[in-house]
Amino acid sequence: MSARTPACTRTPIIVGEDIEVRYHKRSVLTVERFELCNGETHAILGPSGSGKSTLLRILGLLEKPTRGHVALDGRSVEPGDKSARMMMAAVFQNPYLFKGTVGENVAYGLALRKIPKRERADRVAAALERVGLGGTQKSSALRLSGGEAQRVALARALVLEPRILLLDEPLSYLDPLIKRRLVTDFSEILSAEGVTALYVTHDQDEAMVVADRVSIINEGHVIRSGDVDEVMTLPTTPWVADFIGMDAALHGTIVGAEEGIADITVESEYIHARTDLPVGTHVLIGIRPEDVMLFAADAELPLSSARNRLRMQVASIERMGSTDRVSLSSNGMRVAASVSRAAARELDLRPGSEVMALFKATSVRVQSAVGVPAGV
Repeated sequence: MSARTPACTRTPIIVGEDIEVRYHKRSVLTVERFELCNGETHAILGPSGSGKSTLLRILGLLEKPTRGHVALDGRSVEPGDKSARMMMAAVFQNPYLFKGTVGENVAYGLALRKIPKRERADRVAAALERVGLGGTQKSSALRLSGGEAQRVALARALVLEPRILLLDEPLSYLDPLIKRRLVTDFSEILSAEGVTALYVTHDQDEAMVVADRVSIINEGHVIRSGDVDEVMTLPTTPWVADFIGMDAALHGTIVGAEEGIADITVESEYIHARTDLPVGTHVLIGIRPEDVMLFAADAELPLSSARNRLRMQVASIERMGSTDRVSLSSNGMRVAASVSRAAARELDLRPGSEVMALFKATSVRVQSAVGVPAGV
C-alpha cells in the first residue's frame, strides 16, 4: 500500500487523492494521498520507471488519472482547466529551446499571454539575471552549453511568475561537474523565489540539496515521505535503506536524558543522541554513513566531541564509486560507514576485522516509532 504524504504544516496548494493510473490494463501508479505544501520544494525520488514523472504529470494537470482527483486551493481541477494551468510552469529534462535568441526563448510564454513588449523585456532581463545569465538576451539559444540551456529553460518558467513550478529531471542529462554546480544554483534560486516546486529526480544527493520534503516512490507506490533529513536518514524498510545506501533504521528505547542528550538502548548497546523525546519512548534511529568515522580497534582515539564510541566488527564492504560502504555490527546492532579507498586500505578493512566507530550525538536522527506504520 502507498504511504500518505504527511499533512502540510502550511496550507496545501495541491492535493491528489485516490490516484491511480493504468496503461494497457496495468496499474503504473497508485497513490492514496499526496500534498504539495505552499512555499516548499517537494522532491519525488525514485529509480527509473518507478512512476515519479507520471505522478508529476497528474499533479501538474498534464495528464488525467484513470481514477482519483486533484484539488488546487481546495477546488477540484482537471487538465483542461486553463486558469489552473496558468498558475504553473514546467522545466523538463530537455530544455526544448527553439532557433532564435535567448531573450526570444524566455519571452515566449509572455508573448502567448499577450504581455506588452516593454514589460516583457523587463521581465526577461530580470529572469535571466536571477539564473546567472544577465545580459545574454541577444545571444543565440542554439550555441549555449547544456548547463546554460537549462538555466534558460528555468528562466523561461520563472518569468511567468508561476505559483507552482514543475521540474522533471531537469539536470539528468548534464555531465557531473556541471550538474553539481547547477544543483546548488537551482536550490538557491528556488529558495530565493519562494515558489512552490515539485521536483522529480532519481538522484538522492540532488534531492537532499534542493528539497524541503521528499517522497520516495517505487513501482508506482509512495513508500516513504516526510522531511528530507528524516527520510534520507531514517530508512524504515530494507528497500528504502538499500536505495539510499544505508542499513534500515535501528529500533531503540530512550532510557535516560540530560541536557537534551538521550541515552538510547539498541540491542545490547547504548547510543547517545540529541532529542527532546521523553524517557521511555520507543524510537527509530538513523545515522548517515558519512557521519561515522572509523579507527583501528587498538588506536589511541583523538580528542573529539563524538560521544558515541563503539567497538564494532566489519560485516561487509561494498564499493560505491570513489568510496567504500562498510557495514558494521555489534551485539545485533548494525550501522554503516562511508570511507575513502585510502582509509580502507590504511585500516586494512575486511569482513571480520574490528574497528572503533565514532559519531556525534548531533548526527543521530531520532524519531518516535509510535504511529509509524509497518513497512512504511
